[in-house]
Amino acid sequence: MSAAADPVRRAIYLTEDRTDGCLYRFVPTTWGDLSAGRLQALVAGSGASRSFTWADVPDPDGSPTATRDQVSGAKRFNGGEGCHYANDTVWFTTKGDNRVWQLNLASGTYELAYDDNLVGPGTAPLTGVDNVTGSSVGDLYVAEDGGNMEICMITPDDGISVFLRVDGQSASEITGPAFTPAGDRLYFSSQRGTSGSSTGGITCCVTGPFRR
Repeated sequence: MSAAADPVRRAIYLTEDRTDGCLYRFVPTTWGDLSAGRLQALVAGSGASRSFTWADVPDPDGSPTATRDQVSGAKRFNGGEGCHYANDTVWFTTKGDNRVWQLNLASGTYELAYDDNLVGPGTAPLTGVDNVTGSSVGDLYVAEDGGNMEICMITPDDGISVFLRVDGQSASEITGPAFTPAGDRLYFSSQRGTSGSSTGGITCCVTGPFRR
């Protein structure tokens, strides 16, 4: 599960790492205080692009009925992972089908930003989609959990390319990509490093300038 904050609508968006998971929105009663508020699930059809609405989850505690099973018509996503908000848009990844989704909050619609099945068998540059972040110029940086240990970049015009690859660490995964507030450095971690052990993680930094 990952989360992203939307200061405009004063909401937190959350993914769910389940094969039949939902996308949630938490609206705090008081912005900045997560102790109380409404939990909602995204409601939409089964298509890859469509309009959506939000519906309250009756029992956010999720016991005895899981939150994903409480809202009629809640859209299912296959293995929700990374989540990023910027400029009235939420991007999130689903590892079960190697997709990156784009939620347009202004228009109330969603669509695919990336689907490896649409690239071509064996030629997809991005697999094992996981954490995601964005640069100040609107490019998405998607880290791989598995794949070949790359961070791939998706541009606003839907171009996709490999930004970097970490060699010699095939038993690890790339996690936590994040830009500094100035946007001139990108940090990320290799969770298990060269050792493949949970104690072998390393953090790396790439210095810009980034694409303009």
